[in-house]
Order: sequence, then structure tokens, then C-alpha cells
Amino acid sequence: MMTSHASPAGTAARIGAGLFLLWSILHIWVGFAGIKQFIGGDLASFWAVLTGGPNAPRSLVQIPTDPVTVKTHLFTLLNFTVDVGGYGVLGLFVAWLIWTQASWLGYALGLVVIGICDLTFTFAMLLSGVIEPNFPTIAGPIIWVLAIIVTPFGMPSWKGEALRTL
Repeated sequence: MMTSHASPAGTAARIGAGLFLLWSILHIWVGFAGIKQFIGGDLASFWAVLTGGPNAPRSLVQIPTDPVTVKTHLFTLLNFTVDVGGYGVLGLFVAWLIWTQASWLGYALGLVVIGICDLTFTFAMLLSGVIEPNFPTIAGPIIWVLAIIVTPFGMPSWKGEALRTL
């Protein structure tokens, strides 16, 4: 809960909030792109976006043709991409908390919860060689790392914030 004596976010925290905002926009876009792919019902195109890495070349990904498996794949991919978009919405909240309240809770959400999202993606999809390493796929993890490094330098002292939020 913000009180009138809460320290405002310093420049570094505002830069971090801006990075979280940028991260959020990128991830919300993934959610909308997933909904578009799902509505189009083209499973091959959906998988083409989420593969292409050295260990999952698009030419070797086998697209099922039976209706039940196609439907299962489409709904699973929809779930994945909308979850990514949901993390993007969380990132908006994190950016707002940091920008307006210099909130350590906001930073902790960005560090831990968004970190789970990005680190899982980085290790399970990117570094494993499943998804193609390109600007959009590496931008998110890089932006997140920059945000978590820069933000604390513009935050109020941890001790004061911790006491105000209790």
C-alpha cells in the first residue's frame, strides 16, 4: 500500500519499468499472435512460429492430420501463447508498480514470476534448440535481464519499503 512518504522511483527504476513495459508489449503480442493462429486453424503455421531451432528444424516437424490430434495441438499451442500474453499483462502491472510507487513487491514479481516465464522459455525452448534464435526470441530474455539489473539502482532502500508494506 502506497503512503504519502513513499520514495518515488529514481531514474534507474524508471528505466527498469520502461524495460518491463517493453517486455510486456512483446509478450502480449505473442498472446494475440497465438489467438490469430488458433482462429486460422493452421497448425503447420502455428508450429512454424515455435520451432526452427537447430534441434527442431521446421522441415522435420511432423504435423498430424487426424482431427483429434490437430485439435489437441491447436488448443495446447493456444494455451502456451495466451499464457505468454498473460505474463505480459503481469509485466504491465510490474512496470506500473515500479514507475508509480518504486515498489519492491513489483520488482520481486518481475524478478521471480516473470523470471520463471523467461528462464523456462530460455532453457526449454531457446537454448534447447527448439525455437529459432532470432531477434524476437532473444529480445525478451535480454530485456528481462536488463530490467532486473537496472531497476534496483533507482529504488528506495529495501528496509524502508519493507516496513511500509507490512
